[in-house]
Formats: sequence, structure tokens, C-alpha cells
Amino acid sequence: MGLLAGDTALVTGAASGIGRGIARALAQEGARLVLTDVRAEDGAALAAEIGAVFIAADLSQPAAYQVVLEGALAALGRISVFVHSAAPPRREAQTALAVTPEQWDSMLSITLRSGFLLGQAIGAHMRDAGLRGRMIYLTSLHAESPRNLPHYSAAKAGQTMLVKELARALGPHGIRVNAIAPGAIPGGGFAANVPALQAKVAMGRLGTPEDIAGMAVALLSDRFSAYVTGTTVVVDGGLALHNWIDPA
Repeated sequence: MGLLAGDTALVTGAASGIGRGIARALAQEGARLVLTDVRAEDGAALAAEIGAVFIAADLSQPAAYQVVLEGALAALGRISVFVHSAAPPRREAQTALAVTPEQWDSMLSITLRSGFLLGQAIGAHMRDAGLRGRMIYLTSLHAESPRNLPHYSAAKAGQTMLVKELARALGPHGIRVNAIAPGAIPGGGFAANVPALQAKVAMGRLGTPEDIAGMAVALLSDRFSAYVTGTTVVVDGGLALHNWIDPA
């Protein structure tokens, strides 16, 4: 029996990167899954691999979250686990002077707006169904300090507070809500100068989706995290320890 046997999970941004790694880990731990992503071919291939249901959706569109929610409930009957990993592609060098209005709107629509609407609706569903539900949002070190990507930083800072608000509202109903702030994890929407970034990581390597997926399983499992809610767990190999103004 896996740690999540009997659970039913919805994972956004599941076609690549961290979302893909988490989806695989949840399936390995016994959960039944619905996956969603704008990358239809990759998402459908993963769903076939792990025995999940895939729903192609562009969460930048206002009504997409409702399509995903209804499809997930139709496929699973209930949702006891929600993981929000969806985010548009970005490059670490993009500064506040380079982000376009379209990029700003897309980032906040997918990452924050859809995250709120799905969390709100799924939280109400968990409450009404009497489920001891669990949610995880994939936030970022960008939520705490400026590192370029102002649209991404703003969205992730918003998610950090959303996690706290949802945890406060849903805690009395036995529902836990947490966040994971990954470090540098290549794949998915992440792109950067890898050698330069790797030199700033205390553990001497970039992370993998599996590094994040292990923590996700732990946070979603009542065996290991039954009394953990409203917090952000940093999984970054020590990247945040880097002194950004190191002497020459």
C-alpha cells in the first residue's frame, strides 16, 4: 500500500518538469490522478504511462479552470489532493523593463488566478464531502526576493499568501494547504545559464523534479505531515544561501 492509496488527485502543469515528476510520484504511491496541461501530446503520453486521465486546458483562459474541475470530478468522483504546478515558460534574465503586458497577464492568470479559483472550488468540495484533503502550490524563491522575472515573482508571492489564506479557512475542516519553493530545477518552464547558476548552489548541483516530488509526497501524506499546514518548504539544495553580493 502506498502512502496515498485511496487518494484522488488533480495535478496542473503535469506535462513536464516538476508537475510531471510529482504526478509520477503520486501514482507510484497509489493515488488515482487527473492531469492537466496546455501541452496536450506530452500530457496524454504521461497519463497513458501512469494510468491517469488527461485534460488538455489553457489555464490562461477564464473558463478553463471550470472545465478542468468538472472533468476531474467526473473522472474521479471526488478530489482529495490538489497540486498546482502550472506556470508559463520564462527566462531568468527577464527584468522588470522587459516583461510585456501580455506576459504579465498570462503569468498571473495561469499561476495565481487559476490557482485561486481551483483552490477555492476544490476546498469547498473537500469541505462539503467531509474529506481530509490536502493541497500543494509550487511557489518559488522569487516570492521572497527580487531575482528578475517580476511577473513570476509577483505571482509566486501572491501564491504564498494564498496558501496561508486557504490553510486558515480550510484548517477547521481538516484540510491542509502548503507550498513548496523549489530551487533551480531544469525542465518545464525554467531556462537559465546552467553553469553559472550551478556554481551558486551549496550542494553543487541543480535539482531534479524527483527532488521536489519526494517532498510533495511527504507533505501530502498524513503519516509524515498531519500537523503541517500554511507553510512553505524550501527545496533548493542551498541556493538561497548564496550571497548575491559576493566580493570579486
